[in-house]
Amino acid sequence: MSDDIRKVEDMGSLLEEAGDNNLREGQIVEGEVVQVNHSEAFVDIGHKQEIPVPKRELAYPEPESAEDVVKVGDKINVYIQSLQGENGGALSKVKADRMSAWKDLEAIKERGETVDAKITQVVKGGLAATVNGLRGFIPASQVELYFVRDLNSYVGQTVKAIPIEVKLDVRNPRLVLSRRQILEEERSKKQDEIFSTLEAGQTIKGTVKRLVDYGAFIDVGGVDGLAHISDLSWERVKQPSDVLKVGDEIDVYVKNVDTDSKRISLSVKDTIRDPWLDKAEKYKEGEYIEGKVIKLTDFGAFMEVEPGFDGLIPMGELSDRRIERADEAVQVGDVVRVKIMRIDTKRKRISLSINRAKRDADSAAVKRYNEEQAKNEAAE
Repeated sequence: MSDDIRKVEDMGSLLEEAGDNNLREGQIVEGEVVQVNHSEAFVDIGHKQEIPVPKRELAYPEPESAEDVVKVGDKINVYIQSLQGENGGALSKVKADRMSAWKDLEAIKERGETVDAKITQVVKGGLAATVNGLRGFIPASQVELYFVRDLNSYVGQTVKAIPIEVKLDVRNPRLVLSRRQILEEERSKKQDEIFSTLEAGQTIKGTVKRLVDYGAFIDVGGVDGLAHISDLSWERVKQPSDVLKVGDEIDVYVKNVDTDSKRISLSVKDTIRDPWLDKAEKYKEGEYIEGKVIKLTDFGAFMEVEPGFDGLIPMGELSDRRIERADEAVQVGDVVRVKIMRIDTKRKRISLSINRAKRDADSAAVKRYNEEQAKNEAAE
């Protein structure tokens, strides 16, 4: 071989090596697809030879064929895993896409924008989600505006979330998301709108959002108000689920609007007439009725006028003699005749008297006796 030929070959080698000087492991570079088959694609990144990229490194999840992902002539970004080995190196489009996605998320976080997060499973402390192919985590405290005991209902949903931590690390990347921050912003806007128009005394439509031991949270135009358990029904309620269920659309009465603390007090029972009043209208003061004694107290006895409608017989009206305890005159279960002394619709109380009923009955008997005697004397 002549010296001139050797010089030309040596110069070509030097130029080839110089072209590789800008390529380093850990870089993301653009390459051109020069050949594709079922299992891999050959990509030219300006290295001494084209490098094969297996289909598992072309897309995630792994495609059936490399030809489903790229074609000859495509320009793609690849991550340089190695520049050594019999294949000339190892490249990954999957890692390049992921690193690009991480950089995009960093920019999204800086701009304060939202992302679509697909909830995949419940994990310890919260929810796992995917965002643009990346795995993220939503802490339980960042899922809703309130604590959620069972997070399983969120699996499969796609929710709006804000990246609150984006850690771009090849070995240990970290993406933490918050749905609560979005909900808080939405609630704040809706609160401003609602509180500018809502007034005590209004009756409006609402949707039962959540039941708790002490009442029900009801959505009124995007803001939750609380109806205390005592305001759910005119009847005594042991637990809210006895009268309401989540999703019910109901009328609610606005009892109070506290703009400073952003609280709305609601009532369900005040949207309907108190059944006590309907029952009270059946009776009149001075009327005589019978009923069963259902409860004894230190100040008298309660008598059932009709189911759900009771009256009080004060201690002094239980007997014509002085007594210290109600059980000296009556027992629970006794059926007694009473006179209705007073019906107080404002305080929803009925005052009854056994004494007056007996006294009036005795007076009536005496009157009838005297009238009969008078007739007999006139007949003689």
